[in-house]
Amino acid sequence: MRTFVLASGSPRRSDILTQLKVPFRVEKSNFIEDGEGLKPKDRPQKFAEGKALEVSKRFPDEFVLGFDTLVLMDGKALGKPKDAAEALSMLKLLNGSRHKVITGVAIAHNGKIVESSKEVTDVIFRHSSAETLKRYVDSGEPMDKAGAYAIQGLGACLVKSVQGCFYNVVGLPVAKTLDLIDHLGE
Repeated sequence: MRTFVLASGSPRRSDILTQLKVPFRVEKSNFIEDGEGLKPKDRPQKFAEGKALEVSKRFPDEFVLGFDTLVLMDGKALGKPKDAAEALSMLKLLNGSRHKVITGVAIAHNGKIVESSKEVTDVIFRHSSAETLKRYVDSGEPMDKAGAYAIQGLGACLVKSVQGCFYNVVGLPVAKTLDLIDHLGE
């Protein structure tokens, strides 16, 4: 299998690729996410493409994997919270409700997108007390996570069910990513 460049500093994405035995190295993207004029549901795929392209221009001979994840609640995009108050506000909004997690996946080579797609997963939160939500925010875990929670961590206590790809909620939809890699052939 070829070696990929991961255009992300996310330790969760690195962990999943390592678990899958996909050879890669990390080169963080300097892509600036500007959602101006884009519908929230389209941002993850466009941002994944932008990240992959930015890194591909620096390493044109290599295949670059780009990802971007957001949480969508009633048409409102929830990215990473800027502080504890915003994290708590996001969690209160999600509490006891259904939302979508959308992750864009893109592969670039030689400064061009060669594969691109997105995965959508529905997540239903259980009803948690205000104290539980505050305690979770105080743990610090929500601070670098889209939608202010980590399903693979302590945030699992907030989740009632997942309909779709669990790994998409973590930030790397496994089947979708492997399908795109398979499309490249050897």
